[in-house]
Amino acid sequence: MRIDGKEYRTIWYEKNVVKIINQTKLPHRFIIKELRTVNDAINAIKTMEVRGAPLIGGTAAYGVVLAITEKKEPDFIKESAEELIQARPTAINLKWAVDRMMKKISGINSDQILDVALNEAKDICDEDEKFCKEIGINGLKIIEEIYNKKKDIVNILTHCNAGWLATINWGTATSPIYHAHKKGIPVHIWVDETRPRNQGANLTSYELNEEGVPNTIIADNTGGILMQRGEVDICIVGTDRTLSNGDVCNKIGTYLKALAAYDNNVPFYVALPSSTIDWDTKDVNDIPIEERNSEELSHIDGVDENNQIKKVLIYPHKSKSMNLAFDVTPAKYVTGLITERGITEASTEGLKKLFIK
Repeated sequence: MRIDGKEYRTIWYEKNVVKIINQTKLPHRFIIKELRTVNDAINAIKTMEVRGAPLIGGTAAYGVVLAITEKKEPDFIKESAEELIQARPTAINLKWAVDRMMKKISGINSDQILDVALNEAKDICDEDEKFCKEIGINGLKIIEEIYNKKKDIVNILTHCNAGWLATINWGTATSPIYHAHKKGIPVHIWVDETRPRNQGANLTSYELNEEGVPNTIIADNTGGILMQRGEVDICIVGTDRTLSNGDVCNKIGTYLKALAAYDNNVPFYVALPSSTIDWDTKDVNDIPIEERNSEELSHIDGVDENNQIKKVLIYPHKSKSMNLAFDVTPAKYVTGLITERGITEASTEGLKKLFIK
């Protein structure tokens, strides 16, 4: 996808260095950061310089590569892998990618291990780009159906950032949008601000602007009244972990959007690559819900009159706050899951039809 007219992916390997777009600086600064050690990768994940389940997975894969570059000692590589997994526990792609990397390098001698690991990390990222493109092709059919009935602008509501900045390219929830836009279908995106980190306002709107897709930022709680007024044709969101029964764990506030959509008969779709499916966890209560620093709520970044990025306090000094990063939307509120293999109902039976473990 494009920034200032130039094509980028969110992560790439160049001259023994992993390069990322530092997303904590967007939309005010576009900065490419170099990751040289496994601790650099862990820190990038923890501080959300990279974020979004698929991109976290890709970064973790390259994190294993960086660990091998530092020391080809089995104990160090294993410890590094465990630290990568703990960097952000909710998104299942992270563990999936690290487990895949460790399985691939198991038993490989020290002379070959770096090349094997590097090729596997590249494959993980290339696969994600391919899967996200296919998600878009599959999801395009839904948007086309709405447009063919409506013959007018299709209004789509998103939550958080499930765009190309959250993946390697294309995005999950945005991929159908980009495919529709490229095909000439008129779309308009309602972009949830997505407190507390404002990933919708800072990232989704930013990348839609770069691609020339019409969009309007709204406060998180505006979606309900827009649905009541008939101004939302479809909701498409991403997911950080989807259980095999179709329950969806995603950015906090997703559940409320699903409830509003259900009450107003608005289709509510979740877009995801197969790497985001958790086949093992059976109970949503067993999903580790990340609780992040309360400062993400109490402080906000902005640009001052001198074009300098500043962090300011917006809460009373004595106030306490709680910052849960994710919630769970039960499968019964999900119209369908858009995957690289097609669209299915959010259920065990539906997922099994597409994916045979």
